[in-house]
Amino acid sequence: MKRVMLRRGLFYRNSARSGALRYASSKVIGIDLGTTNSAVAYIRDSNDKKSATIIENEEGQRTTPSMVAFDKNGSVLVGAAAKRQSLINHENTFFATKRLIGRSFKDAETQKDLKIVPYKIVENKSNGQAYLQTSKGDTKSPSEIGSLILKYLKNVAEKYLDEPVDKAVITVPAYFNDSQRQATKDAGTMAGLKVLRVVNEPTAAALSFGLDALNDGIIAVYDLGGGTFDISILDIEDGVFEVKATNGDTHLGGEDFDNVVVNYVVDHFLKQNPSLEREAIINNRELMQRIKEASEDAKIRLSHVKETRIEIPFAVENKHIDVTLKEEDLDNITMHLIKQTISPVKKALKDADIEVDEVDDVILVGGMTRMPKIRSIVEDIFNKKPNTSVNPDETVALGAAIQGGILSGEIKNVLLLDVTPLTIGIETYGGVFSPLIPRNSTLPIKKTEMFSTGVDGQTGVDIRVYQGERGLVRDNKLIGDLKLAGIPPMPKGVPQIKVTFDIDADGIINVSAAETSSGKEETITVIANSGLTEEEINAIIEEANANKDRDNLIRQRVELITKADIMVSDTENAFERFHDTIVKSPLYEEASKAVKGIRAKIDHFKKNDSDLSLDVNEIKRETDKVQNLCLKLFQDAAKHTQNAKNS
Repeated sequence: MKRVMLRRGLFYRNSARSGALRYASSKVIGIDLGTTNSAVAYIRDSNDKKSATIIENEEGQRTTPSMVAFDKNGSVLVGAAAKRQSLINHENTFFATKRLIGRSFKDAETQKDLKIVPYKIVENKSNGQAYLQTSKGDTKSPSEIGSLILKYLKNVAEKYLDEPVDKAVITVPAYFNDSQRQATKDAGTMAGLKVLRVVNEPTAAALSFGLDALNDGIIAVYDLGGGTFDISILDIEDGVFEVKATNGDTHLGGEDFDNVVVNYVVDHFLKQNPSLEREAIINNRELMQRIKEASEDAKIRLSHVKETRIEIPFAVENKHIDVTLKEEDLDNITMHLIKQTISPVKKALKDADIEVDEVDDVILVGGMTRMPKIRSIVEDIFNKKPNTSVNPDETVALGAAIQGGILSGEIKNVLLLDVTPLTIGIETYGGVFSPLIPRNSTLPIKKTEMFSTGVDGQTGVDIRVYQGERGLVRDNKLIGDLKLAGIPPMPKGVPQIKVTFDIDADGIINVSAAETSSGKEETITVIANSGLTEEEINAIIEEANANKDRDNLIRQRVELITKADIMVSDTENAFERFHDTIVKSPLYEEASKAVKGIRAKIDHFKKNDSDLSLDVNEIKRETDKVQNLCLKLFQDAAKHTQNAKNS
């Protein structure tokens, strides 16, 4: 019997039902590991009622940017701290890496990202998967980047709950394949977490919505986040959550919308400055990162206003970017992306055998669903206004926490029936993919099919198990390989080879193969490949534990220097922009000298930031003094300018 882990299926029963599944009573947190932002939640007791609650991070925010940055010595910044310094360290600041997790370097979507991100994506020679590379040449797998985000959220939860946390439920896009799910589980392991379940994001959102609203009926979850799109159709009845169908695109989300706006801004800038060359702009990674951040901010603002401006001073030499972007402009340039979500919605409805007018509620999940045009399109598809009662940024993490509550026994009387995300089958003669279990099959499930040999006298077969929807195996994902030998020599087509797939309640695929006349059966255990070996994962965990205290200290020091660096850079830019005005002030020489002095100290620290003897607090104190002095300078210059106008 061969065992292959299917990271997609969910089938929970609580103690009120048969087949009870229980874990230790310790707290199980829920984590939404998002492309753009992540969140963590837990189950709280409140007046004899269990409810899921978001845990704020150390900066008081309910979500954390899914960003990780490294300095030249390998010190790590996560979340908002990484985002703040991204402009001055763009080559070593990694974001949207969830789009790469579990993907091969040669994958078409990986190659697309390769051309637009400011950091390097390289091929890992041992497994062919997409890895990230720092400016020093160090390589990190997307799972390692994810583990650093998960570790940060784990620490946030431990500080808030004031107790150790080592168990979690982590969410993934519904259309993630086995490799992507295993890579996510590996990220959790490297973060020091036992991942009890990997749960589909739209399923978690529906569980959060249904448990809170106590609504029965057919629910459609339209989930358009930072990097992925999912649509799931669920039937909720008397505490039973049954996923009827799911569909989506694992490489469609807010990042793609941002890139469209970036191109729009670059095109306008080149029209205004025809002497500039596109290649020079595109290859300037620092400038492109500035444009990307400004474009993302503008996209978000247009969910609340009809018109906004994208302004980037001194983009190239003395030339400034100043582009007006209207809501209708954003709608027009991104309509092709919005339309890409319509086909999966229709397929999911068809697979679920549900008509549009049978859908009782449409839930919007993911930050992109705040875009008015998307809400309008969703309303047109379902002929009803979508339900906006849930927070699109938080509901997935809340649902994950509820899953954790089910597993720990804190939440009772809830049953969740999920489905397989992708068709599972085997390779037959000529490289043809022969499906055994169609996508959207409810778990648990067992299926047996008869196959035969394709060549006279064949004494063995290689049974290769794949996941996917394409007709040829080369276009699908290999998840296991079972060799059956010892078949008696017979003409082709005569031997009867029975292949059985049995997916149990925990999402484990049991695959058996036997030749009926001889009774010959082989046994092999295959573990899905996530891109990292068990030894590599253990080495990363050991290294992180050994350097935990030092890493925390260096991280705090680097954060302080980064804030100082950004402040001084802003001041230097202001000095350049308003030089003719401020040079007339008697404070100019003193302020200019002070800025140069603090710049020298910051640069010295950045070159020697592993030297813990350097007093970073001294730089912070001097930076505060320089900031106050420069404020007086600009106030004095403004006063002199006003007096000159009055006279």
